[in-house]
Amino acid sequence: MSTTMKKSFHKYHRMIGIIVALPLTLTVLTGMVATIGREWPLNIGISSRFMLKVHTGEIFHLQAIYPILNGLGMLGLLVTGLSMSGLFGRRKQQNSNN
Repeated sequence: MSTTMKKSFHKYHRMIGIIVALPLTLTVLTGMVATIGREWPLNIGISSRFMLKVHTGEIFHLQAIYPILNGLGMLGLLVTGLSMSGLFGRRKQQNSNN
């Protein structure tokens, strides 16, 4: 992969990361708090039902598209991150003359 393409993927990766950072962080944290509130006998004063509404985007009336947007953001980060990693780069063929 050329350095120009790597810079381009890095730019897109950074941009996608900035855009999806808040929704993904919100999803992760609310999922953890809802699970802790439901499974552990701690009285933290936050309803697990409310946390699940935030977790699924229902509180923002986005429950139909919130998981899709989170998934698309993660796929974008995965594709750009893997392409920058060089794992799938073309291997240089060894010249038999050397």
